[in-house]
Amino acid sequence: MDNNFEYRVYLKSLSKQFPTIADAATEIINLQAILSLPKGTEHFLTDIHGEYEQFNHVLKNGSGSVRRKIDEEFGNTLSVKDKRSLATLIYYPQEKLELVCQEEADQDVLEDWFKITIHRLVQMTKRVSSKYTRSKVRKALPHDFSYVIEELITEKEEIQDKELYYNEIINTIIRIGRAPECIIALCNLIQRLVIDHLHIVGDIYDRGKGPHVIMDTLSAYHSVDIQWGNHDIVWMGAASGQTACMATVLRISARYGNLDTLEEGYGINLIPLATFALKTYENSDCSVFSIKYGADYDVKDLKLDMMMHKAIAIIQFKLEGQLILTHPEYHMDDRLLLDKIDFEKGTVRIGDKEYEMLDSDFPTVDPKDPYRLTAEEEQVVERLRHAFVHCEKLQKHVRFLFAKGSMYKIFNSNLLYHGCVPMDEDGNFEQINVYGKLCSGKKLYEVLETYARKGYYSQDKEERRKGRDTLWYIWAGPKSPVFGKDKMATFERYFIADKETHKETKNAYYRLYDNEEILNKILREFGLDEHRSHIINGHVPVEIKRGETPIKCNGKLLIIDGGFSKAYQGKTGIAGYTLVANSHGMNLVEHRPFVSAEDAIRNETDMVSDNILIETAKRRILVADTDIGRELKESIGHLEKLLNAYRDGILIEKGI
Repeated sequence: MDNNFEYRVYLKSLSKQFPTIADAATEIINLQAILSLPKGTEHFLTDIHGEYEQFNHVLKNGSGSVRRKIDEEFGNTLSVKDKRSLATLIYYPQEKLELVCQEEADQDVLEDWFKITIHRLVQMTKRVSSKYTRSKVRKALPHDFSYVIEELITEKEEIQDKELYYNEIINTIIRIGRAPECIIALCNLIQRLVIDHLHIVGDIYDRGKGPHVIMDTLSAYHSVDIQWGNHDIVWMGAASGQTACMATVLRISARYGNLDTLEEGYGINLIPLATFALKTYENSDCSVFSIKYGADYDVKDLKLDMMMHKAIAIIQFKLEGQLILTHPEYHMDDRLLLDKIDFEKGTVRIGDKEYEMLDSDFPTVDPKDPYRLTAEEEQVVERLRHAFVHCEKLQKHVRFLFAKGSMYKIFNSNLLYHGCVPMDEDGNFEQINVYGKLCSGKKLYEVLETYARKGYYSQDKEERRKGRDTLWYIWAGPKSPVFGKDKMATFERYFIADKETHKETKNAYYRLYDNEEILNKILREFGLDEHRSHIINGHVPVEIKRGETPIKCNGKLLIIDGGFSKAYQGKTGIAGYTLVANSHGMNLVEHRPFVSAEDAIRNETDMVSDNILIETAKRRILVADTDIGRELKESIGHLEKLLNAYRDGILIEKGI
């Protein structure tokens, strides 16, 4: 390969970056040293569902990683109370400082507190930065205090009285009134260094009120990837202008009393929908369209929200019907139910059985053409579509989802995806016809992702339409990897009392995932070593109350959805799982319900969490063992060839 013309061109290009033997040799030494460092800590979260406060707290405490570092650093030299106080400060530095300054009137006492606190934070910063190169730490330093913090955390062998030197720096910070800002900078740096990389295994959106705040936080996070969940996909479809996705987003927001998220969080004008709903459904029975609201919901909006809920639900069923009729390859005819309603009897036929409906007052549905939107509905849909497509903040967030996200990800020998790999009862990968191409397994993920991206980005009108429709199928299709059920029984849940009709049967994957042969087959399908890889999965809440466990097949599969969303906590009995993978192994973290950020700040309460050891590494995992390590080894190989090219005279050093 060394004599290959293209490779020589590559080496020549590389020589521009490393123009001398000394430059190439220095980089080889640097990269080789990095390989021997411990791997960074990975943090896995899934099914956040808009619960911003809990998400924010778990992100700040690194699922207990900060507390563990405090224990490692201070051991028994600090009391439990002091450790708890330090942890709270690291999580919420600005808010905690405001409280401390308000409560302590004596300036001398406050200055002593500043001095002790900065010393402790410097100790913590040294510990959490110890497994990174100085260059990486330097890049993470906050601009305003980069020089000061680097001095405080770097050993100065040439200084005889180090303690005097460091104390003088800290005393000066306090004397010139910069202690609060320095403390905030140190706390943020500790948070930044405790977690090297964050994985979000799907479902940022829906249920809770703060998905837009979560997206702002993720957009500013130092290192993150996202595996799209079905609730993310439906918002991505809505942002692309897919009207059935848009109607679904609106309906779910209305159902959970979260229309404020759209109006105030994203600035989407809902007046067209409100005006239409008030005019059309003011005298209609909207009781089945009740709102599942929380304590902060303004009940004065309840009646109008129920009318809007009904209006957008009927529009959604019509738009979905149009899609299903356009795409027979979706095999979703069982979801065509508006044409099965007998309006005189108030019943609907599902399969071979007729059911009495809880509500059949649909003033906009024409029994002869039930999936046609009325002129007024068309106008509402178009105005809402325009609002979604031209919402700058939503578009920014969705572009971030496309930039950092994918249908699946392979990272450090682990396979991450939100839902399932669709299978039949015999464990064969199910095939889906995607615009004439039969796809299954890994290929299905990749083809669906390609069309999802086309639905948002393609300049070809027809390809973009196909992609937008695919986004809706990924949300609700019976063989969609991120949905993983035979149907979405939305219609039945609203209109039929018989709970048997509400049943959504999970894909066979969920009945087979405790079978090691099946999991090995999936890992091989994605090109992974079945002996050392894991599958990390979200989507289906693990119901601890019913004896379920998130650890499947002796730890080969980890389902880390345990009810992060408050809407699911009654079923699961806990407030979600997260996963931490560091240089020592993997820990599953089981969380108890989070009270509030205010309670955590004022009372120094942390989220109660239990660690479940999944795997302990036989030896400490190094950067050399990771994906980045493989890339660095490849770079070292190229640099060594460049070195040889210089020494053999094939390339000439520059500037000597």
